[in-house]
Order: sequence, then C-alpha cells, then structure tokens
Amino acid sequence: MSREARPLWHGRFAEPPAEALTAFTNSLPFDRRLAADDLAGSRAHVAMLARVGLMTDEEAAVVTGALERVEREMAEGTFAFVPTDEDIHTAIERRVTDLAGPAGAKLHTGRSRNDQVALDLRLYVRREGRELVRRVHELQEVLVGRAAEVGDAYLPGYTHLQRAQPVLLAHHLLAHFWAFARDVDRWVDALRRLDVSPLGAGALAGSSLPLDPDHVAAALGFGRRFENSLDAVSDRDFVAEAVFVATLTQIHLSRLGEEIVLWSTEEFGFVRLADAYSTGSSMLPQKKNPDIAELARGSAGRLIGDLAGLLATLKGLPLSYNRDLQGDKEPLFDALDVCGRALPAMAGLLATAEFDTERMQAAADGAASAATDLAERLVQQGVPFREAHATVGALVRQAYERGVALEELVRVEPTLGVEALELLEPGVAVQQRTTPGGGGPLPVQHQLDAARARLAEQAAWLDPET
Repeated sequence: MSREARPLWHGRFAEPPAEALTAFTNSLPFDRRLAADDLAGSRAHVAMLARVGLMTDEEAAVVTGALERVEREMAEGTFAFVPTDEDIHTAIERRVTDLAGPAGAKLHTGRSRNDQVALDLRLYVRREGRELVRRVHELQEVLVGRAAEVGDAYLPGYTHLQRAQPVLLAHHLLAHFWAFARDVDRWVDALRRLDVSPLGAGALAGSSLPLDPDHVAAALGFGRRFENSLDAVSDRDFVAEAVFVATLTQIHLSRLGEEIVLWSTEEFGFVRLADAYSTGSSMLPQKKNPDIAELARGSAGRLIGDLAGLLATLKGLPLSYNRDLQGDKEPLFDALDVCGRALPAMAGLLATAEFDTERMQAAADGAASAATDLAERLVQQGVPFREAHATVGALVRQAYERGVALEELVRVEPTLGVEALELLEPGVAVQQRTTPGGGGPLPVQHQLDAARARLAEQAAWLDPET
C-alpha cells in the first residue's frame, strides 16, 4: 500500500478501509476551512519539538519550510487533495511528509488528531468570533448614527403590537443597539473562556515524551494551557457557546427584521427601503420587497436548529473523545457564516433606509397615547394610581363607545379639566418621558452618550493597539 493510500492507523489493520467507511467518515469537504489554523498549530508544535529535543533544528527547519509551502499552495489554490485525505489534518501531514521526507514523519510526534482538532477549532472560533464582533459593532455604529440623525422624531411605542406610548425614534433604534451590545459582551466572555490551548493532551492522557504545552500555548497566543487532558480533548463548550451567541445575535436580527418588514408595509408606511437593499417580484411589477429583513428573520430558525442539533450531539457523550464530535463543525460553521452574512446586510439596509417621520408622528399623536400621562397627572394630585387608572380608562372607553374625542371628555372630567388638555397636544406625550433610560429627549441624549462610550470600549477591545 503506497504512503498516499495508507490511513494513519495502517499498522494495526491488515485490510484497507472500505469505501463505505471512507464515504461516511470523511470530513474534508467541511473541515478544510481549518487549514490555516492547522498549519499555525503545526508550526508551533514543530518549534516545541525542536526545543525539547524531539526534532533536530535541521529537521524542524525542513518541516517548517514544508508547512510554509503547503500554506502557499492552499492560498494559491494549487494544493492537490487525494481521495485518501479524510480530513484536513491528514491532507496536510501527507503533503508535508511528501515534501520533507523522514523529517515530515515526525510532525505528529506527541500529538493526536484529538488534541489537534480541538486546537484548530479554538483558533478558528477565536478568529471568527472577533470578526463577528466587528460586524455587530459596525451594525451598532449604524444604529447610533441613525439615532443621532433623526433627532426628536417620534413614533408609537408598542406592546402586544398595539399602540402604547410615544417614544423617540432614536430610543427605538437604541433599544436594538443595547441588545447587540449584550451580544458583544457574550462574545467577549466566550472568547475569554476558550482562551485555553489543548495541544499536548494527546489522544486523552498526555504523553511520556518531554512535551511543553505551555510553550505551545504561549506561541499561539493563548492565555493558558489545559489543566486536564481528558477534558481538553472532549470539551466543546466553547463551540456550543459560539453557536449560542451567534444564534441569539441572529434572533436579535430577526426581531429587527420583523420590525422592518412591518414598518415598510403600506399599512405602517414608517420606512422606505433603498432599491439597492430591496428586491422585486418576478410577476408583480409594483412590488418592492424587504428580503434582507425577511431572510434575517427566517435564518434565526436555522441557527436555532444548529444549536439544538449540536447540544443533542454533546449531551450523551462519555469521556473522552468520541467521533460524534466530528459533528461539531458543520453547525458551528453554518451559524457563524449565516450570522456573518446577515449583519452587514442589515447594516446596509438600515444605513440607507428613509424614515417617514411625519407618518410616524401622526400615528403617535392620538389622544389615547397620552392616557398614562393623564393618570399620572391625577397621581400627582394625590389620587391612588389604581383609582386614576380606572378614571382614565373609563374616559377612553366612553370616547370609543360614544364616538367622541377623548379631549371633550377630559375637558368636562372634574378631576382633570381644561388644564389636562395640554397633555393631549401633538408631540407633548413624548416630552413627558423624563426618567433615566426613558423614551423622551433628555434621557435619550444621555443614552446616546452612553452608547457612544460603549462603542469606544468595543473598538478598543477589537483594536487594542489603536
């Protein structure tokens, strides 16, 4: 059997792998995206092997040169995979051995694919997680920019999708900002927890060789090495956390997308989308569809499926490594890919959207939107809130039943009277929202300042050297 055709475990087996086994177990179609991480881990591993005397300096130089050649071939698209490359680790080791000869056969010294893939995944999530944070951050910048731009424009705030109280449009946009800020916090926390190098754990129990996992951890920029080799090769908490954070981010995108879908209907008419971020109909000439918002909404279900599937895979596994863990990559890659595409698309949609603030304000100026302010006027006069609530609620009911303006009933209500009519004037209700974190002008200005400060903190985390 040629070196090219032999599996990594050929010494133990007298027969070659069956085609059905190879077809079922091959992970190269999806794990080849880990090539850069596998190469980085291998370079650090080779340097450590030379440092502890398990490779000569000459051998290490030859193998490192072969790894660099493989990296160039991968980048140029000239790397030739062969049918027996069952995963990216096998493919790289095979090619390195072709290039480096006997020295290349030492590449896997003290290493198992169990700790190797665990390392590759951590490197991948560390890099891609930061990139996803960057894209969330860019969407947040759009939200803050639009919030500052719309000034004192206001619209109805909703509960149960029923008009409730007016709020500034900036307040509504910033509500989404803070949801995404929590996603950034979750990513920062998750990336801190995954900052552990598993290389040196071997298949499950470490090694009798004089390995130096601390050196490898430092060389790869990890904060520390593993504490328990069994845990190191079986831990996929960091994958589950990454998929969860991406899923929750996508859920936040879904909620934002749902509002865009509603607001862009003729029934609402609160927003008009730019042509570049809309689609048309193959049959209906008049249509302009919010497909980005709809796909952001629909993709949340897909990511929920990724997360549920991954957790189901992990929930019944004994220590340590089991081949079931090969199933951790596709949901991870899918979740990060989908969310990573949705974020800039939604950022572009929001950056170019045109808000119809006149229509928003007209919808918010109904007298009933100030009902709570009428009740609070009574509270300020010493009326218990429940009694005030009942009084105003009765006025609203009578206005609907009798088909008269609420203003007329407020005018003749002894506990309210003419003085209370000022609360029903257009634009007044939103000015009443004065408490910290509320939807009126003063607290929203403070909120904008806080949002800008949060963006600065995030930017410093993303680019600590700037």
